[in-house]
Amino acid sequence: MANHLDLEEQEQLDQIKHFWRQYGNVISWALIAVLGGLASWNFYQYWQRSQATQAAALFDEVERSVMSADPVKVDRVFEEMKDRFASTLYAQQSALLVAKQYADSGKHDAAKAALNWLADQSNDVGYQSLARLRLVAILMESKQYDEALALLNGTFSPGFEGLVADRKGDVLTLKADKTRAIAEYEKAYRLMDSRTEYRRLVEVKLNALGVDVQGLNQVAIVSGK
Repeated sequence: MANHLDLEEQEQLDQIKHFWRQYGNVISWALIAVLGGLASWNFYQYWQRSQATQAAALFDEVERSVMSADPVKVDRVFEEMKDRFASTLYAQQSALLVAKQYADSGKHDAAKAALNWLADQSNDVGYQSLARLRLVAILMESKQYDEALALLNGTFSPGFEGLVADRKGDVLTLKADKTRAIAEYEKAYRLMDSRTEYRRLVEVKLNALGVDVQGLNQVAIVSGK
């Protein structure tokens, strides 16, 4: 009996050895791949949290440098933010903040560079659109009206149509192109929610150009818009 059990056990061992010789490497590498994947995922999650924490701390430094109006420090911390955390929302918010500081200081080229970086680097179409609208404002201040219009004719996020039309009206007004300016302001007026304060500003612009806004409202009512 003992010999019979020994033979069975030996046969089982032989089968296991045969199976392991045939599939052992595959199983080992599969386990390594699974465990490696889990380790990579855990490391990625840790890295993401670490990046966010560090980016938030650096953003605080960006804010402090802007408030202190120290141009050297502003340049340094913004460059560091772009180098280390370009993919984070903190970098995109930093670009808007720093660009405003540059523009307020009369450093228009630096402001445009920051906004162009944001428009090119951001994966968020909202941030891209906001950067382009702020670029338009700087171009208008520099009297680069054709460049501003070219930028406004580009792609913007859905929901920005009214603001884009309003800004086109501003540029065309500065170019003394009254007819086209009115058309853009009317478009902006129709696109904007009647409850927004900004729409009232567009109404003021239309009134200044001699447009009867009440007439526009009547047309909208008749057309069912």
